[in-house]
Amino acid sequence: FFLCRRKGAMMDNRFATALVIACVLSLISTIYMAASIGTDFWYEYHTLSPAENVSEAGRSIWEEFFSKEADEKTYTDALFRCNGTVGLWRRCITVPKNSHWYSPPENDMTTNCISFSLSDQFMEKYVEPGNHNSGTDLNRTYLWRLQFLLPFVSIGLMCFGALIGLCACACRSLYPAIATGVLHFLAGLCTLGLVGCYVAGIELLHKKLPLPDDVRGEFGWSFCLACVSAPLQFMAAALFIWAARTNRKEFTLLKAYRVA
Repeated sequence: FFLCRRKGAMMDNRFATALVIACVLSLISTIYMAASIGTDFWYEYHTLSPAENVSEAGRSIWEEFFSKEADEKTYTDALFRCNGTVGLWRRCITVPKNSHWYSPPENDMTTNCISFSLSDQFMEKYVEPGNHNSGTDLNRTYLWRLQFLLPFVSIGLMCFGALIGLCACACRSLYPAIATGVLHFLAGLCTLGLVGCYVAGIELLHKKLPLPDDVRGEFGWSFCLACVSAPLQFMAAALFIWAARTNRKEFTLLKAYRVA
């Protein structure tokens, strides 16, 4: 009986360690996801300094970029030419601080951003960007909508899983940890889907609007945070499920030993 109790204590320590690691991974992945959603560096464009392109044409590009009537082609061209960055919620360009027509070009640059409205997030994408008569591009439309919805679904699933985990602690039982693991697994799938949708959307956009020769595009650190968040969610899910299932089996065996 003493050996059985000692064995049970060792198993409890092992399960507790797995749960602590899973909780830490879950917390880190949540922070990464929140940071990636709230920042504007999912995709970055690099070109010549906008200060070298200060002209009437350049100023008109900036004005159109900040206009509420700006369509996809208009703001994408501005992103190409003004070292733009794109997030899930905002688009930004780099412009001189003093860009009035009577002012000389400056090397002092600033980043100005404009947010996507809720209607922008669900707006239809067109076969020819900027041409409303070219028909709806269903692939890009639904990819854009999914990349907006999936991160919130992912965070919601993890928060709900954390709530179930708190209930499990209150009940002093590991069985609800299975549900927490399943929710984290689904959250990981959502994050993975988000990454896939974003990559596919960018590739399809660049087929419609190819990058100019002097412009280089690359995925930014906000995108990398989402990419890192997905495997962390899967690892947390695996630890939660393993701890709950293995503890249940070991508890059954330990109970049988005690009865014997």
